[in-house]
Amino acid sequence: MSLSSKQLLETFQKIIPPLTGKLHKGQAGRIAVIGGSEDYTGAPFFAAISALKLGADLSHVFCEKNAGPVIKSYSPELMVHPYLRNTSSIGLDPNDKHRFNNEIDAIVKRVTDMFPRLHVLVIGPGLSRDEVMLESTKRIIEKAREKGMPLVIDADGLFLIQKCPELIKGYPLTVLTPNVNEFKRLCDAVGISADGDGKRLARQLSEALGNVTILQKGQCDVISNGKDTVECDAEGSPRRCGGQGDLLSGACATFLAWGKSYEAQAWDHSTSRVLDKDFQARLPLITSWAAALTTRSCSHAAFAKHGRSMVTTDMIEEAGRVFEATFEPGQRKCVL
Repeated sequence: MSLSSKQLLETFQKIIPPLTGKLHKGQAGRIAVIGGSEDYTGAPFFAAISALKLGADLSHVFCEKNAGPVIKSYSPELMVHPYLRNTSSIGLDPNDKHRFNNEIDAIVKRVTDMFPRLHVLVIGPGLSRDEVMLESTKRIIEKAREKGMPLVIDADGLFLIQKCPELIKGYPLTVLTPNVNEFKRLCDAVGISADGDGKRLARQLSEALGNVTILQKGQCDVISNGKDTVECDAEGSPRRCGGQGDLLSGACATFLAWGKSYEAQAWDHSTSRVLDKDFQARLPLITSWAAALTTRSCSHAAFAKHGRSMVTTDMIEEAGRVFEATFEPGQRKCVL
């Protein structure tokens, strides 16, 4: 079945939580970012704050110990947990396998004990490629799969998937958000030639990974779950400043969380023929499309104001206005 932009828009609008006093804190999204290291503190902040700016209720960051104070200083809105360790801060010899594994298990337990308080994980922003960070993240992903938590994987999280595709293979509540280089490396990891039509390649990569959703970023974003393939070519901007993918990841996570609340009947709503037919496959596809549209529209709006000097913080400031104009025009007037 081919989904039109009109169908995608109307279906996504069904999972937007209503602005009503009947919902309580947390039902409009509880997001966690797994990432943030000593050298990379901006990316997890951008992802986590974007989730809040787009309507998530609560946003957490699980980061490496030395990144914690820095990320905390960016905003009091985020809950920052400096539970992760890298090869240096763990303070153990990796050759001491028993102690090494026990310590990583303890790190993972501190994170996974929080799972009942979360809807969705964003894996990878600012994670780094440190051995201990990657091994901890690998085990966190395994635990999240066991709990049926949606995953959005970007940046160094994709590096981990390139090394260990089986981590997410066959898990439909996964969204991978590769750029052109990351997409090629993922294709190489599963034995696909990355030459040819983008839509066909995105579908093939999804199929090779067991029908996870691929959001291939590019001049035209291509989204495929191996069954359905859609595109987002809304106008963005010519600026390619760092951090735009983190906004995308935060948006996707927020929208997935709304889908989980829709599924749990957190509010009264009508059914959706498009979404309910194959919920686990269609939810990541539709929310990825909406996240791509949101990110492009934020870029377009910010560039109109700032031009060449536009940075990701300018895009994030546009998020609320862009979302309202795109998905729920007139909503505030109706509520007030």
